[in-house]
Amino acid sequence: MSPLRWDVLAVGFVLALPVLALGARGDFTLEEVTSRLPWCLLAGWAAVALLRWAGTPPPAPRRRPPSRAGAPGADDAPAS
Repeated sequence: MSPLRWDVLAVGFVLALPVLALGARGDFTLEEVTSRLPWCLLAGWAAVALLRWAGTPPPAPRRRPPSRAGAPGADDAPAS
């Protein structure tokens, strides 16, 4: 899954809002803000990957095709 998908970027932006707000307030320096923003993108990627994994239904079990009675190799071989 690409880290530049729209859903990953949206979640990363939402997670970056507190960092940007703390930078705007003056609690973080510009260097601290820019060093924390990639971590917000990584956290967004992990959150979207986890939600996609949890939301994907399990694959359907494969069914064996029914064998014809009397066909060579059929499971219904006569007992001796």
